[in-house]
Amino acid sequence: MKVGLYLTNQHRLAKDMVEALQEQFAMTRHARDHGWDSVFSGQHYLNEGDSKQLQTVPLLARLSAEAGDMAIGLGVLLLNLHNPVYVAETVASLDVITGGRLIFGVGLGYREVEFDAFGVPKGTRVARFEEYLDLVKRLWTEDAITYESDLCTLHDVTMNIRPVQQPHPPIWLAANNDRAVERAARLGDTWFVNPHSTTATHLRQMALYRAERARLGKPMPPQDLPIIKELFCAKDRATAIELCRPYLDQKYQVYAKWGQDQAMPDDESFDQGFDELLRDRFIVGSPEECYEQLRPYWEEMGVNHLIIRTHWAGMPLETSLGSMSLISEELLPALRKV
Repeated sequence: MKVGLYLTNQHRLAKDMVEALQEQFAMTRHARDHGWDSVFSGQHYLNEGDSKQLQTVPLLARLSAEAGDMAIGLGVLLLNLHNPVYVAETVASLDVITGGRLIFGVGLGYREVEFDAFGVPKGTRVARFEEYLDLVKRLWTEDAITYESDLCTLHDVTMNIRPVQQPHPPIWLAANNDRAVERAARLGDTWFVNPHSTTATHLRQMALYRAERARLGKPMPPQDLPIIKELFCAKDRATAIELCRPYLDQKYQVYAKWGQDQAMPDDESFDQGFDELLRDRFIVGSPEECYEQLRPYWEEMGVNHLIIRTHWAGMPLETSLGSMSLISEELLPALRKV
C-alpha cells in the first residue's frame, strides 16, 4: 500500500496565506521525512464564502522542492476549463520540474460559477472534457498535429516540450457518479476514487468500473488504484472526533453549498448532520480503529494507493501534525504490510 498526503489548500479569509503556505511545507516535509509516497492538491476558482486558496500548478511546483522523492499529484486539474495546449505544456513542464514524478489527475468539475467564468456551456462539458484529454495526449506523443474545432485550431504544429515520463504521466480520472466511473475506465489509466461517497457506494461503483474495464479488454486491477480519504487519528475515537469535527463538518457544509453532492449518485447527500456523514464515510479514530475502517478498501476494492486528507480549513497546524505523527508511527507501518 502506498500512502499519500492530500493538502486541502483551502483556507479561511482571515488566514495569512504566506503562513498557510509555510504550514503546508511543514506537512509535506513531515510526510517526506516519514516515508510517505506522494503529495496532492486540488483546484478551484472563485472560492465562495469564507474560503480562498492558491492555484494548484504553482503550488505543486513549489512543493516539489520540499517533497524529496515523493510523487507530486494534481488532484485534480479541472481539464475542460483550460485550453488543451496550455494544459499539455504546463503539465509537461511540471513533469520536468518534478523529475518525472508527476501524476496527472483530471476531473470534470461541478460548480456553475467555474463553468460560467470559463465559458463552458451546459450540454458541452463532457464532450469538451473528452476532446481536450485526447488532444493533450496527442500533443505529448505526436508530431505535426493538425486539428480544428470550435474550441482549438492547430495547423501542422509540434509541441517541443515533452513530459519526462513516456508516453506521458499517468492519468488518474476523478469520478463521482456512475457514468463518470465508466468514463474513467474508458479514458483514464485509473479511477481516482473520491473521498465523498460512502463505502457502500464505492463498492457498488467498483463493480461498474471492473465491468467496464473488462468490456474494453483492459487489465484489472490497473497498476494504481488510488482513493482519497478524510482521515484523522488520535489516541481514541472520541478524541479524534472532538479534534476534527469542527473543521471536517464545515468542509462538508461548504461542499453542500457548492453542490458537490449533486454530482454524485442520487442516494448520496451532504444535507445531514455530522454524525450521519461520519458513518461509513470518514475514517476517524485510533490508528488501530482507522486500520479496521480502511480494511474494505483493499480487501474488497483492491485499493493500493491511499491518499489521506487530515487537515481542513481552520484546523491548527499542530492538530494536523498530531494526526500525521500517529499515522506515520502506527498506521503507516501496518498499511505497508497490506
